[in-house]
Amino acid sequence: MRYAHTNIVSHNWKSLAEFYVKTFECKIVPPIRSQAGNWLEKGTGVKNAQLEGAHLLLPGHGENGPTLEIYQYAHIEKQGLPVPNQRGFTHLAFEVDSVEKTLENMKKNGGEPFGQITTKEVKGVGEITFIYARDPEGNLIELQSWK
Repeated sequence: MRYAHTNIVSHNWKSLAEFYVKTFECKIVPPIRSQAGNWLEKGTGVKNAQLEGAHLLLPGHGENGPTLEIYQYAHIEKQGLPVPNQRGFTHLAFEVDSVEKTLENMKKNGGEPFGQITTKEVKGVGEITFIYARDPEGNLIELQSWK
């Protein structure tokens, strides 16, 4: 058994994929998906399901590592922005060399900070510097660096 991917449903999959490529050095894994049909409706449970998008290889795990799947459905349900303390999936986390530099790169590419850069000694583990931020569509991302 192995972990395969995490999915983000986007209003503009091409733009969001570009953000993750530019900010986190993800790589698009061909082919671009354009899917519809009874099989997709049955598997997802979404009536008249139709989507387009791509898988992005996440950094640090080699060519067969897990991917971030960014899809745009023809019909997207409305929802509020996630917050760190809501039930269920809330954020992606990237371990980076510099939280400060990565946050600046995120802002340059359309992201924005949500929290404040914070450093804390975690007894028996090390020192973490981290912040929660949002991608251009409001999804939460944790940037972290350990010493």
